[in-house]
Amino acid sequence: MTRRSTPGALDYLARAPLRLWLLATAVFLYAPLLTLILFSFNDSRRNIIWRGFTLKYYRLALTDSDLVAALGNSLTIALISTLMSLVLGALTALALWRFRFPGKTALEGALALPIVVPEICMGVAMLVFFSKVVPWPTEAPWPFNLGAIIISHISFSFSFVAVIVRARLQSFDPDLEAAARDLGAGTGRVFTSVLAPHMAPGLIAGALLAFTLSLDDFVITFFTSGPDTTTFPVKVYSMVRFSVSPEVNAASTLLMGLTVAVAAVAVWLGGARATSVALAGEGHGP
Repeated sequence: MTRRSTPGALDYLARAPLRLWLLATAVFLYAPLLTLILFSFNDSRRNIIWRGFTLKYYRLALTDSDLVAALGNSLTIALISTLMSLVLGALTALALWRFRFPGKTALEGALALPIVVPEICMGVAMLVFFSKVVPWPTEAPWPFNLGAIIISHISFSFSFVAVIVRARLQSFDPDLEAAARDLGAGTGRVFTSVLAPHMAPGLIAGALLAFTLSLDDFVITFFTSGPDTTTFPVKVYSMVRFSVSPEVNAASTLLMGLTVAVAAVAVWLGGARATSVALAGEGHGP
């Protein structure tokens, strides 16, 4: 009597129903995005009628001074909030992972609030805070006039970074830190040479998530932005209110392309780091 072998995880892909299900899922997820990209090249002011291929709407989008300024605001906000969220999130994750202190459970629960609270509630809360509690000077010179939006983005982005980095720290072997200290490494050397390299994948993932969340955010930004602090998503929304023209599609495609490029760079950096670590391990092997 022959023994039936258990199929592997990838063997299920050979079954036709699962392939059809994966295909249907891919179409459901990506067909709207592909349609938007396709009609961004449409030589017609009406998206429902295809008139031919053109790049003029990309030229219009790239030469629109208000749209370019909004993109500059979005990139500035995303970069600053990502850096600050990365520092605060990493330190918070490290403190929660290493130390025991009163109120730790409450802090962990509060850390999850920006993740689970609806964005509309966060937006209204930030609007009240910056209009009544700490009025932010919107007439300040650029980029200080973006401070309210940056602080708002940090308030929800750093929680994602902290959760991801702490999950990464759960797999850290404390014996590695003890061995480094036995070999004479100080606290700073242990962190930079042992702990930080282990945290690096979580830091990269957290930074990527914080950047994309900030770059794509609309609801919270809508409540905290002013007439001179319009961001790219808010500007695109104001354009969509009149009509969904190919120029709007072109601007949305550029934003998607930027997000995909950032993700590709992060994946490439993670792969390059993994390769260097593997080569270093082979070089120091017996």
